[in-house]
Amino acid sequence: MLLSLDNRKVYFDLAGPPNAPVVCFTHSLNADGGMWVEQMVPLLGAGYRVLRLDMRGHGGSAPVDGDYTMDQLAGDVKGALDVLGIKKVHYIGLSIGGMIGQGFALAHPGYLASLCLCDTQPSTPPGSAGTWEERKATVRSRGLTALADGTMDRWFTPEFKRVNPQRWTEVRDTISGTTPAGSAGCMSAIQNFDYLDRLSTIKAPTLVICGDQDEGTPPDRNKLIASKIPGGRYEGIANARHLPNVERPEQFNRIMMSWLAANR
Repeated sequence: MLLSLDNRKVYFDLAGPPNAPVVCFTHSLNADGGMWVEQMVPLLGAGYRVLRLDMRGHGGSAPVDGDYTMDQLAGDVKGALDVLGIKKVHYIGLSIGGMIGQGFALAHPGYLASLCLCDTQPSTPPGSAGTWEERKATVRSRGLTALADGTMDRWFTPEFKRVNPQRWTEVRDTISGTTPAGSAGCMSAIQNFDYLDRLSTIKAPTLVICGDQDEGTPPDRNKLIASKIPGGRYEGIANARHLPNVERPEQFNRIMMSWLAANR
């Protein structure tokens, strides 16, 4: 489904009973709301309403030219919630989705019932500026297909490709289908943000989850986030890289459902 936000199209998927508690998902760079499909059955079965939003230039959402900021992307989430008439959510975001979640919690705390940040960073990864410039140049000149295989290696262990080749292919195709403008714009947001010193002001109940083999957004950076947010909790998922919700859904869903039940 599509909604209009600042005269551009934003794709969303909303499922579940109208008056139920809302779980709002935001996805990784070069992914879309489809990366949360493994979470849908347990959430709908437990009576939640589930909202999945596609970022600018990702999935079915229109791109915006130029560089984006993390605060702008957090504003997109608020704008979508306002258009849909949703006043409070259990927010779950992974990678840049978790970065957006921090910005959303800082700027719009009244919308949060709880916050779950997955495989993410509290600020621009140290020493990463050059890498992001190279990736932006690649996607602008050659498209996302040029980055797809390297991205999949960072996202999943080799075992996942052997055990789930169809799902592996679906995720890779989603990467390749991301617009260069949306990808590069979001990369710019990752290049230039820092929420670390403000995390102590977040009051929403917060859980941080990370795959123990995630090298891009490593466990120590996720543990740092949990340590800075008052009452923040950390949970690791064994034998998983950057997308533990896809690679180890049973473990992820068990943690997620327990967390949501405690804050319902």
